Amino acid sequence: MAAANAIDRAFVAAERWLDAPFGARANPLRNLGTLAFLLFWVLAASGIYLFIYFDTSVEGAYASIEALSVEQWWLGGIVRSLHRYAADAFVAATLLHLLREWAAGRFRRFRRFSWISGVPLLWLMYASGIVGYWLVWDARAQISALATAEWFDVLGVTAEPMARNFLGAESVGDRLFSLFVFLHIGLPLALLAGMWIHVQRIGQPRTVAPRALVGATLGMLLGAALLHPAASQAPWDPLHLPSEIELDWLMLFVHPLMAATSPALLWLIVGGATLTLVALPALARGAKPVPAVVDPANCNGCARCTVDCPYQAVLLIPAPNVRTGRQVEIMAERCAACGLCAGACPSSTPFRSTEALAAGIDMPDASVQQQRLRLEAALARIVNDSPAQTGRIIVFACAAAANAARLEDARTARLDMRCIGMLPPSFIEYALRAGADGALLVACRAGECAYRLGAELTAQRLAGTRQPILRKSVPRERLRMVELAAGEEADLAAARDALRAALEAMAPAPLQPPKRERLGRAHAEA
Repeated sequence: MAAANAIDRAFVAAERWLDAPFGARANPLRNLGTLAFLLFWVLAASGIYLFIYFDTSVEGAYASIEALSVEQWWLGGIVRSLHRYAADAFVAATLLHLLREWAAGRFRRFRRFSWISGVPLLWLMYASGIVGYWLVWDARAQISALATAEWFDVLGVTAEPMARNFLGAESVGDRLFSLFVFLHIGLPLALLAGMWIHVQRIGQPRTVAPRALVGATLGMLLGAALLHPAASQAPWDPLHLPSEIELDWLMLFVHPLMAATSPALLWLIVGGATLTLVALPALARGAKPVPAVVDPANCNGCARCTVDCPYQAVLLIPAPNVRTGRQVEIMAERCAACGLCAGACPSSTPFRSTEALAAGIDMPDASVQQQRLRLEAALARIVNDSPAQTGRIIVFACAAAANAARLEDARTARLDMRCIGMLPPSFIEYALRAGADGALLVACRAGECAYRLGAELTAQRLAGTRQPILRKSVPRERLRMVELAAGEEADLAAARDALRAALEAMAPAPLQPPKRERLGRAHAEA
């Protein structure tokens, strides 16, 4: 755990450092998954172009690659180099993505499917890249193919050693080379299918990189291709085994590892690492989240919670007794207990009733009714403590963001949320009608939301582009939303003070207050 925490802190520091040149939304370390998708498509596009000119025969493969690189250096050579460097970048982005998710602990419970489904992708990625090196059919391909055959020979899956296929010119024919071509096309297709499966339990998965990141990535790949073009080594020679080759350590590191150990030990290392990754979610400890619950009497099947759920834990099912003919159901094993579904539910409004508030979907251990009572108690305190003053602020704070507890004073109250996306927009209007002059929303930094979508969905709801919206009658100048992480409490205090100064310069809020009986009762109960 200590190692994971140290790596996580290093990643967080690097991410924030890269926020300055790239911006939080296009930061490569915050977009490692989408970056891998981008690099895959670069590989696919460049690979199709190379295949058009590639001779799929033993005799013509090397010559066709050389002709493309020399005679068409202005395009073919650049495309070949792009293909080569995009492959290494794809491996680097994937490994960093794996390390980042592990260090942050994002493999437990509701993330289990995504984690385990990602493990086979490592095998497919390396298999695709290694076979790709064979197609050049140079000295590096000779060493790689022979070493791979020796590795598989330990398993004894064939009657004769596979390595014999690479010891003489008569052993390598066009049919074997056609198999290499088939593998280099089929394996990436299987990889793409696996990547699609990998994101199936993620709501609103990001598979398209931001434009700024696309431009920066393509620019870096093009720069590497121009400054250091990819080149073949000496052609494959069955009578001469090269003693030294230029190795791609990102893609072909297994060959020197096997040479330093043994084929059997390499199988133990690779197999053990694979089993460890698969078993990691089962070995993880931690409190089990309490899943959301559905109240059929208040659920109209609008599907907003289904769309907004970050982990596909809310499903629509037929319900003939409901006016819409459908209702939602919770998949408990997928539920992160983030509360984003409650924030999306149209029934989660404090204006509905003066009695107990029952929402269509809710969190049993942090219900909308409990949140309303806490909000009313907080508002009653600042109204009673500063009856003749302006600048009273209610702070809706994500528990994982900057600590808002230090902000509380006679004119500042706070309501902690499990995630800022758990906040129904109507709570903001309710607070402004019940005595608050302004509202400050505190979310995690971009890319650091524990539940992926909290800050993004909240911003869209406030802007009126996502249901449920904050009504247009609510004055936006009385609201602020900041994205600050733990440790940035000074910036949070400055944001509160800036909002208060702006509020004191304004006329009183034009909103009509709700009934006050509940506020007084809530204050007495608190």
